Amino acid sequence: MVFPIVGGNESTSDLITNSLRVNHGDSPFLSRTISSTGNERTATISVWVKRALFGTEHTIFSNKISSSGINALKFVFFNDDELSVQIGTTGNTGTTLTTNRKFRDPSAWYHLMAVIDTTQSTEANRVRIYVNGQEETSFSESGYPSQNADVRISNSSYPHTIGEDPRDNTHFNGYLSEMHFVDGTALTPSSFGETNDNGVWVPIKYTGSYGTNGFHLQFKQTGTSQNSSGIGADTSGNGNHFAVSNLAATDVTIDTPLNNFSTGDPLILIADGNITPSFSEGNTKWTSGANASYGTSGHGNMAVTNGKWYWEMKIDAGRNNGVTCGIAPTSVFENHYGTSTSTDYTFARDNLGSYGYQFSNSGSNKVTGSSGGNASSYGSPNWSENDIIGVAMDLDNDTLTFYLNGSSQGEAFSSLPDVYYTPAWYGYYDTVWEFNAGNPYNAISSGNSDANGHGNFEYAVPSGYFALCTKNLAEYG
Repeated sequence: MVFPIVGGNESTSDLITNSLRVNHGDSPFLSRTISSTGNERTATISVWVKRALFGTEHTIFSNKISSSGINALKFVFFNDDELSVQIGTTGNTGTTLTTNRKFRDPSAWYHLMAVIDTTQSTEANRVRIYVNGQEETSFSESGYPSQNADVRISNSSYPHTIGEDPRDNTHFNGYLSEMHFVDGTALTPSSFGETNDNGVWVPIKYTGSYGTNGFHLQFKQTGTSQNSSGIGADTSGNGNHFAVSNLAATDVTIDTPLNNFSTGDPLILIADGNITPSFSEGNTKWTSGANASYGTSGHGNMAVTNGKWYWEMKIDAGRNNGVTCGIAPTSVFENHYGTSTSTDYTFARDNLGSYGYQFSNSGSNKVTGSSGGNASSYGSPNWSENDIIGVAMDLDNDTLTFYLNGSSQGEAFSSLPDVYYTPAWYGYYDTVWEFNAGNPYNAISSGNSDANGHGNFEYAVPSGYFALCTKNLAEYG
């Protein structure tokens, strides 16, 4: 399988500047109690999403109460990663429209739309799903509500909830950006996006009305109150602000459909026997697995073959000998690409060790991967927890330099082969890495961007190097 080189969309526009990172393990969501019933037959939902986990149900939006057996509306990724709209009506009956297509790209931003209009005489026009401007027409389930049925999507008895189904507690996992709910109007994708000169679907400014219970969430604020300064602030002019649950200021990020940052790739998780590593926090935090004695590895979801790139790796826990970070050719991972987990721990230890280029805390060595037999002296004494390793990869001159807490350790490697490389790391015995390609998981105490103004790093970006994001890739990649 071809390794994903870049994902998402690129644009010079600053229409979208933020997203909301939703980590399902925290049980996060936004909610709003509706004060007065709006239109119960017609509505439009538009949102950009970047998925972080697959194979489990992830709710984007719902109008459901914890005791209700039928949704007013549920917009959701199912367990098999299909996109679905579930509809409940006042007759207490339900219908489901589910795509055959599966959505499993952790590097891509998708523009999703659910359009409901039960006034339509044609059954298939009463619920419509659009992805990146194109209508989905192939479905594994294709149920539609009856004509003029009241869909409790804008009913004062059913709160709007984002990122959770209140009845079964299925949360979203990934990033949400530029979310619109239009009460009383069935819209087409042209209201929210267009195809640019490169054939890529990109967002545009919505200029229409929102109706009684409509809202526009841009995730520009970082407060936790239900007001205009909160994470759930409504900027439509309606003042339909959302309450915030289990979300913090650090969950408001700069990873957006207009500038997509590299994160970890959850589609290749190399296990240590029965111990499997895992990603969290929008694939910016990686854990090796409890008592992983042989070691597990992870890597980024973008790869490059030219340009000068910088990212930071923070060691949170498990600072044992042999833990490494650096780069690896994409060919190392291709045979393990897929949605299931490999149990080939020798791949993590030996293949990365044979073909990667890493900085190890085992006696502070530079290694051709994690294999101690390929190590030579390099850098300062052993790292400590909370140390940050800066990685400066120059593929124009084929060199690799590491930084320890902002201090260069000198050039580690030169004459790198001319292939595609991706950030890569290795760990065992409960190792926890934070991968920051410019979109950090935790708060940054200083805050440094590259020369183009992209990214947020703890330490100064070396001169001439850039964050691994699509705006920079469009210019230098």
